[in-house]
Amino acid sequence: MVSYVMLVFILLFILLFFYFVPLGLWIQAVVSLGVGRITIIDLIRMRLRKIAPRLVVDGVINSHKSGLNNITTDMLETHYLAGGAVPNIVSALIAAAKANIPLPFETATAIDLAGRDINAAVETSVNPKVIDAPRDGYLSAVAKDGIELKARARVTVRTNIPGLVGGATDDTIIARVGEGIVSAIGSSSKYQAVLENPDNISRAVLQKGLDAGTAFEILSIDIADLDVGKNVGAKLQIDQAEADLRIAQAEAETRRAMAVAEEQEMIARVQQMRAKVVEAESEVPIAMSQAFREGKLGVFDYYNMRNIEADTGMRDSIAGSKESDSTSQPGSEDN
Repeated sequence: MVSYVMLVFILLFILLFFYFVPLGLWIQAVVSLGVGRITIIDLIRMRLRKIAPRLVVDGVINSHKSGLNNITTDMLETHYLAGGAVPNIVSALIAAAKANIPLPFETATAIDLAGRDINAAVETSVNPKVIDAPRDGYLSAVAKDGIELKARARVTVRTNIPGLVGGATDDTIIARVGEGIVSAIGSSSKYQAVLENPDNISRAVLQKGLDAGTAFEILSIDIADLDVGKNVGAKLQIDQAEADLRIAQAEAETRRAMAVAEEQEMIARVQQMRAKVVEAESEVPIAMSQAFREGKLGVFDYYNMRNIEADTGMRDSIAGSKESDSTSQPGSEDN
């Protein structure tokens, strides 16, 4: 029983020893880098600090074989403890060195810790990528003559490595390019000029420096598709004419209503004046009787007035008969 316990204890000790003292990894480092570059004490310290020695040793070996002799275990350990991806950093530094792209270790670690894909950034620097603007559909813009144009552009960009930390993404590039295309088309006097020379739009947009403050450098902007849309200017004029017509109709209806109201008001005034005349005529007999009582009007005066009224009525009747005869004569001559 005691021998069995001792055997288990010895096995556990051996396992713990080889866990904290990775002899195989140390031998690999010595063979690849030489004696003294990575010591056994360094590997034990990594274990105690909960750092994966395999990642650090492989990173140092790969960078050393690629000519990056300035990469040390302390640098990779610090990046690992900060939460960075050591293999990504090493592979990105190697790729940048092979492509003659200046990429300091501090910049690479900052990009990796910022959440950016450092390998994809280096790859895009070597092989520029193409971005569609917009991603789906077309950009709609209207020239000065009112004709709508639908455009679609392809933007070739490469990574601006110093601008990856804090720089805007490709969505900002798409938005700025779209704004520039709409502005360039809108400043054109005729849509035919845009169709004849679409490269003018590309040059105008490139001159605006749309990649400022972004993580990319715009290499070229190519108009991939350009179609003619609606006649927006004519439609707006039609809508304006219809609106003016409705306004004119409303104003005419207002004037007609005012005229009808004024006519009714005049009719009411005529009726009012007639009522006043009738009222005044009703007071005449009263005034005459009052004059008889006061002796201001005699019998002869009364009869003279009656004769004058009869004479006036007779003249009016004669005048009316003459007017009727004159109006009937043309009809009788035709017969």
